[in-house]
Amino acid sequence: MISLSGLTSSVESDLDMQQAMLTNKDEKVLKALERTRQLDIPDEKTMPVLMKLLEEAGGNWSYIKLDNYTALVDAIYSVEDENKQSEGSSNGSSIQVVQKQPQLSNGDRKRKYKSRIADITKGSESVKIPLVDDVGSEAVPKFTYIPHNIVYQSAYLHVSLARISDEDCCANCKGNCLSADFPCTCARETSGEYAYTKEGLLKEKFLDTCLKMKKEPDSFPKVYCKDCPLERDHDKGTYGKCDGHLIRKFIKECWRKCGCDMQCGNRVVQRGIRCQLQVYFTQEGKGWGLRTLQDLPKGTFICEYIGEILTNTELYDRNVRSSSERHTYPVTLDADWGSEKDLKDEEALCLDATICGNVARFINHRCEDANMIDIPIEIETPDRHYYHIAFFTLRDVKAMDELTWDYMIDFNDKSHPVKAFRCCCGSESCRDRKIKGSQGKSIERRKIVSAKKQQGEKECLR
Repeated sequence: MISLSGLTSSVESDLDMQQAMLTNKDEKVLKALERTRQLDIPDEKTMPVLMKLLEEAGGNWSYIKLDNYTALVDAIYSVEDENKQSEGSSNGSSIQVVQKQPQLSNGDRKRKYKSRIADITKGSESVKIPLVDDVGSEAVPKFTYIPHNIVYQSAYLHVSLARISDEDCCANCKGNCLSADFPCTCARETSGEYAYTKEGLLKEKFLDTCLKMKKEPDSFPKVYCKDCPLERDHDKGTYGKCDGHLIRKFIKECWRKCGCDMQCGNRVVQRGIRCQLQVYFTQEGKGWGLRTLQDLPKGTFICEYIGEILTNTELYDRNVRSSSERHTYPVTLDADWGSEKDLKDEEALCLDATICGNVARFINHRCEDANMIDIPIEIETPDRHYYHIAFFTLRDVKAMDELTWDYMIDFNDKSHPVKAFRCCCGSESCRDRKIKGSQGKSIERRKIVSAKKQQGEKECLR
């Protein structure tokens, strides 16, 4: 990052001569001034900063011109803030100086700073995922980016090759399982047919069935827990009546004990993110969001929901300890709870991306007509206390469109003491249309201090 600490009044004293020399001979300077004049920044403020940037960049204009002179504009505002803060300190004032944002001729407020991170994954994914802010009204969220789920503390997760029987893998396969004459053992979970096409897309029939399960849950079988972890009263130590859990359709991918290679067509999710994505600050009041930078066909794998693996009790305790902080939407891994007669607390798991997570933590909610769906994926362990959550496109998505996901929230559910958020998804089928306007974020909510069940957990995957 270029430092402006060397910018002094001596540079400003030579402004007139240097400005005349540059503006008369250098078209690049004229274009830079044209940009800053659009923001009502006077030339006498632009030129000293521009000359300092050029000096420290070794005369290289590439950095300065990047993204419509973002570095130059941000540097000008930074210098002005530093000067005002210095003046406030010298006068013994403890009042923080707040600079008024520049205003365009049409009256629109321009952001004071523009956040830009080249890769929020810090190289941990196979593709770079940039973060941009064209609004400039909120700081970049603080979290640790992780490409894989990690156990927080007490969650039971036993990954072992010995626990994968010969019936649960395709040890005799070679190369690409999808190229074989007959489906391998791993396709048993999807009725003897692979869920993926040879192009790596989710098959339309499978995708449509999963969507129908979410749209018409009462048309599909449910299981009911004897002592449901989601209905536990943590204060009294008692359980309420289970509302039921859908027996969801899984995809079983090949894994380490299988004979195929990593390019096998039945290893889509485990190969990680392949799409060109971007985190950006929305202008509809939803906060941060995720969009695609390329056209995506129906059935494209986007990313996993990655976070810390917690027990439901741990999530409840975390909520109580941090009731005033922002919290991303947790996901309960209850897609196969019915296979267990007695579900222990360490086996009732959920994913929380508040502290540690991946790009999926920025995916906003959209009622009814979201363009993605979450699918349970079995990879490295045969028991389904733990599994992966993968997002696939429900239809063709154009470049620069926001990627959204229906959390399946019932906004009229009065059993929750605190509403998750005021929905501002913009869908014509919004389930929260009675409430207009929002100060909340579609993916973020306030934590619940005391509740019988965690707000929004079960609704995410019902």
